[in-house]
Amino acid sequence: MKKLLSKGFVLLMMIGLLVACGTDNQEQTSTDTGNNNDKKVLKMATSADFAPFESYNPDGEMVGFDIELAEMIAEELGYELQIEDMKFDGLIGALQAKRVDMVMSGMSADEKRRENVDFSIEYNESSEMLLSVKDSPIKDLESLTGKTIGVQLGSIQEEGAERLGEQYDFEVKKIDDGPMIIQELISNRIDVAYMDKDVALGYLEAQDLYGFDDPTSSSPGMAVAFPKGSDLVEDVNNVLEKLEENGELQALKDKWLTEKESE
Repeated sequence: MKKLLSKGFVLLMMIGLLVACGTDNQEQTSTDTGNNNDKKVLKMATSADFAPFESYNPDGEMVGFDIELAEMIAEELGYELQIEDMKFDGLIGALQAKRVDMVMSGMSADEKRRENVDFSIEYNESSEMLLSVKDSPIKDLESLTGKTIGVQLGSIQEEGAERLGEQYDFEVKKIDDGPMIIQELISNRIDVAYMDKDVALGYLEAQDLYGFDDPTSSSPGMAVAFPKGSDLVEDVNNVLEKLEENGELQALKDKWLTEKESE
């Protein structure tokens, strides 16, 4: 009986060793497969509530001018692009903490932001527009007195509205994202939406709104943002210059932007 038990124990040990070896081989193969893909990852953050620059289509896919441009940049530089969606007012902090490599989110390269991040050369110029409902249209800056103006929190329009508010005496309401600003406007919780013109033109048609250009607007152009001292700035600038020269950047603008700006 003891011999039978000993033989049984040895047999179980051998089976266990074979199983363990098989598992090790499987794990090693899986690791090797992963190591064969040595393409570098480029982590980008955006705030996907800013059509036509970045938003979600009905299938839940992130699309837009910035998204396609980022894909072109990543392909030219040999990176695999990974995009993280977050609130606009958290984008600069994500760069400063180096959680992401770059930001593309229709971001204007203004002097205040340049204190905290580095920017690429500008890839798009735009201006601002003021939207109101057609039942109670606001047709000029003088009519803003006593009204409530909605702007996106952390945006260049927030700074512009506060500057205008000092002259025309209106209240500035800071809202998380563009769609919420339009919802506030349609629901009569604000009187005017103050937005980037390319974005505003989309809402103007879709929601049948009234709009006029801000005659005082002189926004800096949009650019790719990076952590201070990033080695990517020069590489991305080279790609942007190439896309400008070969016409691909203009083709992208023709595809996505409702109206080209030159202010």
